[in-house]
Amino acid sequence: MQIPIDSITVPERVRKDLGDLQPLMDSLKRVGQLHPIRLTPTYELISGHRRLTAAGNLGWKTIDAEIVAGLDETRRLEMELEENNQRKEFTDSELLAGYKRLERLRNPGIFLRLFLFFKHILEKIRDLFFKKGH
Repeated sequence: MQIPIDSITVPERVRKDLGDLQPLMDSLKRVGQLHPIRLTPTYELISGHRRLTAAGNLGWKTIDAEIVAGLDETRRLEMELEENNQRKEFTDSELLAGYKRLERLRNPGIFLRLFLFFKHILEKIRDLFFKKGH
């Protein structure tokens, strides 16, 4: 659900240093928000402080949020800690392999481009002769 950013309150946080938000802001501009922030029913932030701040810095008026009800202060703090503690960065080799794969998808070789071209042509022919629903 989209929540107006200016209606969200941020209680005292464990993390004081949000770090460099520019990479996150670049990601939000490029691919959008991948994960909602978490809020109480009164729009108090539970998790997602960096996403919230980055979105605000970009001038967003709303942000995708999940409302989580029935949590006491202990449980909200546990969620904040877990979200920030239970992350595992990619290894260098995983990251390199991922970017190589992305590069191949963005810039396919000649054989893949030919295959995709002929596949597209065959799908068009199929659609002409075998209309869906008949």
